[in-house]
Amino acid sequence: MKYIDSVAGSRDGDGLRWGVESICVQLTELGARIAPSTYYEHRDRPPTAREVRDADLKPMVARAYVENYGVYGARKVWLTLNRERSADAPPVARCTVERLMAELGLRGAVRGKVKRTTISDPRQPKPADLVDRNFRPLAPDRLWVADFTYVSTWSGWCYTAFVIDAYARRILGWAVATTMASQFVLNAVGQAIWTRGREGRDLAGLIAHHDHGVQYLSVAYSEHLATAASSPQPAPSGRRTTTHSRSQSSGSTRPS
Repeated sequence: MKYIDSVAGSRDGDGLRWGVESICVQLTELGARIAPSTYYEHRDRPPTAREVRDADLKPMVARAYVENYGVYGARKVWLTLNRERSADAPPVARCTVERLMAELGLRGAVRGKVKRTTISDPRQPKPADLVDRNFRPLAPDRLWVADFTYVSTWSGWCYTAFVIDAYARRILGWAVATTMASQFVLNAVGQAIWTRGREGRDLAGLIAHHDHGVQYLSVAYSEHLATAASSPQPAPSGRRTTTHSRSQSSGSTRPS
């Protein structure tokens, strides 16, 4: 709707002005299917109660955020708005404040140390992207995605590594550790390989995708994948087949 409004009536050089119908035809050919009747129906439709409410609340959210030096998150902005509202005004829901702050691009200050998990070595060559950012394989065990994140616990920070089959979004292997050492990402991919081997799956042509973190670009990680992939995996029919695997990051290289 906004795009059609911005283009309709504009002149292409010395040619004719763009009309709604011709714009809809071009958008449909490009894969964004929309009919002129749909455009006019939505353009003439009166705003919903939620849209009217959002238009009133957005300036209030922005004001509360700016007046508090841009450090308030959704919770404190929500409390501020409800504390300042008049007695006859309806209360503001916290989820509404969270949604509006996201739309306005507002974010509160975060206390504590920011954790970094992707720490790359600038001296190490960066692998190429073998999947061209396409994370929708046509079958299982064509593409595995590996990564790890952190979580705060009462006893300190913990790190959890996952290996996910991009086709089924299934977690095949995982591991938890208190440090970001390479061993715990090896344990995660080892469990994934064991899981598929126990199910008798053939890993021929598998691509293991990960980021540029030093844990995944380590020689041990590449050798672990190469050694496991070169081991025969039992096929469902009982035959034994030789498999191979490729390791990649947001670019990646094949293990030597």
